[in-house]
Amino acid sequence: MLIITISSCTRNRRHPVPNIPFDITINLSLPSYNDLIGVGGVAYVNGGSKGIIVYHRGVDDYVAFDRHSPLDELAECNTPLYPDSNNYLILIDECNDGQFSLYDGSPISDSEFGLRQYQTMWDGNQALRIFN
Repeated sequence: MLIITISSCTRNRRHPVPNIPFDITINLSLPSYNDLIGVGGVAYVNGGSKGIIVYHRGVDDYVAFDRHSPLDELAECNTPLYPDSNNYLILIDECNDGQFSLYDGSPISDSEFGLRQYQTMWDGNQALRIFN
């Protein structure tokens, strides 16, 4: 019974990255978002807790994650998550030695939680809406 109680407490824990409401639309034709035109492109956007990283995952598929690491609950690390120079699909938390997948936000090492993901909606042309 003790094991069930402990495991249920762990599952009910809140995500450590704060949920800061926002709703922004970026114009993919702007130079700062040129990398998002092609599949595999990455760009940074202001918003969320420590900024947002947007990844063009597939032809009509964009994902957006907060750059605040779930391992940094107290937001003490000054460096937000960033892509590994050897494999850009891995995001590095240099303060807590964590790694996360840019593809789906899942933890690769040392984290109970994945990245806080935001919703995206592409208009099929130039506008990408990112919101929560």
